[in-house]
Amino acid sequence: MHDIRAIREAPDAFDAALGRRGLAPVSPDILAIDAERRAKILAAETAQAEQNKASKEIGKAKASGDEAAFERLRALVADKKAEVARLNDEAKAEDARLTDMLMGLPNLPLADVPDGADEADNVERHRWGAPREFTFAPKEHYDLAGVKPGMDFETAAKLSGARFVVLKGAVARLHRALAQFMLDTHVTENGLTEVNAPVLVREEMMYGTGQLPKFGEDSYLTREGWWLIPTSEVTLTNTVNDTILDEADLPRRMTAHSLCFRSEAGSAGRDTAGMLRQHQFEKVEMVSIVHPEKGREEHERMTKCAEGILEKLGLPYRTMVLCTGDMGFGAQITHDLEVWLPGQNTYREISSVSLCGDFQARRMNARFRPQGGKPEFVHTLNGSGLAVGRCLIAVLENGQEEDGSVTLPEALHPYLGGKTRLTAEGELA
Repeated sequence: MHDIRAIREAPDAFDAALGRRGLAPVSPDILAIDAERRAKILAAETAQAEQNKASKEIGKAKASGDEAAFERLRALVADKKAEVARLNDEAKAEDARLTDMLMGLPNLPLADVPDGADEADNVERHRWGAPREFTFAPKEHYDLAGVKPGMDFETAAKLSGARFVVLKGAVARLHRALAQFMLDTHVTENGLTEVNAPVLVREEMMYGTGQLPKFGEDSYLTREGWWLIPTSEVTLTNTVNDTILDEADLPRRMTAHSLCFRSEAGSAGRDTAGMLRQHQFEKVEMVSIVHPEKGREEHERMTKCAEGILEKLGLPYRTMVLCTGDMGFGAQITHDLEVWLPGQNTYREISSVSLCGDFQARRMNARFRPQGGKPEFVHTLNGSGLAVGRCLIAVLENGQEEDGSVTLPEALHPYLGGKTRLTAEGELA
């Protein structure tokens, strides 16, 4: 959420920053509501002072026997009490209007984020690995002979409908091995603390990280009022919800492997083949809670953590800086990692690493106390490290052989009991 004081101080700059995201100016409406809210608060305070003054004078009138003054003052106190209540209710209503408006506005892009309308305007900043040159036409993951026995879309459709998959046998084990490899790397090499948290959260947690109120249709709500998380960014970031940390507790770096649930509203017809875009999937997430001065440095560190996973697996990728029109709602700046998928002959997103500044912290009231100072808002970051299903796709497609078998990355061999291949028959060997 945005700081209303910053909008008051520089409304034109605020509108200009939102304009880079393609939004029309909103500061006049915001400031009008804010002015009305502040006027109601001031009027309530004035009426309260008058009520207090009259209350003190009642006793004097009673003691002096001035019955007329006593009755007049008593009526005045009652009137002022009602006026204070009315004005406070009106101020609360204006405050709610202001909060709703601010909650619906995206974060402001940093100055060095490239301007643009969509993904075509993203800027490549790094590329690693050369796509393999095949002596045959590479297939998509779901068409590989060795994969078909272990990737069952037909049974998943019977169980749950479209955009679900049942993984079995060697493919299921490979999927699990990838998640374990990612977690182990983040914990032992990257210094993240592993967390196992719920996948059902209260509504205020979804507000805290910015999934609500604007993107409710993208997630699933249970009849009990819990939301299924679209990513464990929600749970990990909200561990500091309504908390004041000591400065010595920063940075706080966490990772989690979790189920994720997305309705994929508005994506009908996109990536329906295979398991590229699913309603239920798994992801290893990274979240950092840092001192405001360390946000950019931490963003670079987290990007390298995600890149390191792909490099250990030998998967060609490129890192993109998202333009203003393609960034997520809560981000100030985002690096997307796109892995090479030979079956599609293109790069596809496998991780987004975002710096959110104090945007989420203000929504969550997450602060830290500097030594000898007043509490300040922390800065938050999140990133995929990585999407497990998409990483499985990349491993299968990049390692495929002409007979439908798959040569597996060396980094996964210890997690597969020393097995190095997925055979054309769908077994590990």
